Amino acid sequence: MLRSQIIAFSVFFIASVIFSLIINRFLLKFSKTLGIRDTSQTIIRWSPTSKPSLGGISFFIIFLLSLVMISFVQSSDFTFFNLTSMGLVMATTVGFLLGLCDDAYNTSPILKLSTQILCGLILISTGTYINIFEANWLNYALTMVWVVGMMNSINMLDNMDSITTVVSISILGAILFTMLLAGNLGNPLIIIVIGVMASLIGFLYYNWYPSKMYMGDTGSQFLGVLLAALGIIFYWNGVGFAGESTPIGRFISVSIIFALPIIDTITVSIKRIAKGGSPFVGGKDHTTHHISYLGLNDRQVGLVFVFLSLVSMVIAIIITNYIEYWRQTHTIGFGLYFLILFGILFIIANMNRNRN
Repeated sequence: MLRSQIIAFSVFFIASVIFSLIINRFLLKFSKTLGIRDTSQTIIRWSPTSKPSLGGISFFIIFLLSLVMISFVQSSDFTFFNLTSMGLVMATTVGFLLGLCDDAYNTSPILKLSTQILCGLILISTGTYINIFEANWLNYALTMVWVVGMMNSINMLDNMDSITTVVSISILGAILFTMLLAGNLGNPLIIIVIGVMASLIGFLYYNWYPSKMYMGDTGSQFLGVLLAALGIIFYWNGVGFAGESTPIGRFISVSIIFALPIIDTITVSIKRIAKGGSPFVGGKDHTTHHISYLGLNDRQVGLVFVFLSLVSMVIAIIITNYIEYWRQTHTIGFGLYFLILFGILFIIANMNRNRN
């Protein structure tokens, strides 16, 4: 049974990667305008060349195919099609539609924020929320901050070729390995993780420097909701932990696996607010840009983020699968990793404080 499941998952993964390559190839061929906004608008991107923002469409198509696949391979031990899972589908769909509208019409910040809040409300009302406090209103408030924050963080991180794609693959990879090592192959979420991860790998072929296309807000908003929800399930609420699950252990695991988008958002926000600006107005002042200002080209910056993503993924896998009892030494050791990574990227960002 185990062998047949692994074979089925492997076939689905390979088929999804191939399908992603084909979808994005056809999207490139048949559309050269979706997501390429009016050049008269104030849109700040790292690349001086306008490119179609189509990648998110392939993510969502394969996400839907994953839902179909679940109905064929679902284990009798798990029931996926319930209120909680429908909430996940609804929230990610709303996120996808928000991104699609933003790529096509450049929606207002108020509408964007309102829709992100709606995504958080859908997840909370259907049972997907952070559960670490005794008072539920605190859990709901933290969940809302997490969902809206992650949707914006993933969107903000999509500022240079391949960066958000690589980081998202590492987060999904950590969750996938956690389920595989725990023998949790009957969990229907593994199909979604495999499918979306495969779609990202197929898209990476077109998104690696020099990229032919972007994922756009269509992709980043969809990924933001999905990764936020999976982060709640597997890290915030400790479902993915093989050993003892403590609040501090969960917080550390979240901080590490989502370290790069969290650090980038905090760094950019601090710098922009210090200059009297808004953290939501785009600029060439992200951690990726400042690494480039040191003399690295875009491909090398991408490789730096591949390395950092892999390190964070491995540490997250160790935390969730190989620590039986959480001790203070774990808090200090893993916490230092996050602080050192944050410190290095923050220092680099301030070495070129006048660059924007």
